[in-house]
Amino acid sequence: MTASATNPFAFEKAARERGFNRVAGVDEVGRGPLAGPVMAAAVILPIGFSLPVADSKVLTARARERLSEAILADPAVHVGLGVLDAVAVDRLNILRATHEAMRMALAALDVEPDFALVDGLAVPRLPTPAEFLVKGDSRSASIAAASIVAKVERDRYMVEQAETWPGYGFARNKGYGTREHIDALRRLGPCPLHRRSFAPVRDSLAPPPVQLELGLDSEPPL
Repeated sequence: MTASATNPFAFEKAARERGFNRVAGVDEVGRGPLAGPVMAAAVILPIGFSLPVADSKVLTARARERLSEAILADPAVHVGLGVLDAVAVDRLNILRATHEAMRMALAALDVEPDFALVDGLAVPRLPTPAEFLVKGDSRSASIAAASIVAKVERDRYMVEQAETWPGYGFARNKGYGTREHIDALRRLGPCPLHRRSFAPVRDSLAPPPVQLELGLDSEPPL
């Protein structure tokens, strides 16, 4: 399937022309942090949706928040979220956890999607036909909307958790491995939000946990 780079709805339009009426964009956030969940969103935008959505990474925090609020407030928009915590990330590995979060997000939609536009490389065992778009959050309005919702929801969660687990700077770093976070991890040790299979966290434990090494190009059954 091809689409014009100047039309953010070109992939959605092409899918609808093939008979797929409810097209969901899917994206995730939280693959890289040392702490917190990996979160995915699936978003079905209505025909005629006019908000200027864009890749969440190029937007300011305030712009993301405004757009996420508008997306969630639109009764014609359908949104599903998939969340896996640090325990699940450690158990599955981050690649498999990301894929599972995407499957969960599609399953959480209140209407069944006919087709999915998914950011990145192929995801196995999705519950719907799909097309996978590298850098899809800058090519598809639906994926961009999903990236915005997922980013805002995860950031809010980490800000809330900063009150429960003070000292790590979660409100500022959102669980990513900043100098402040690494210094706090060395000083305080990990909290329940930390991914113990990630090297900086693992190195702060004694003895470190043992995790089965899984290749990034393979995904054993859950």
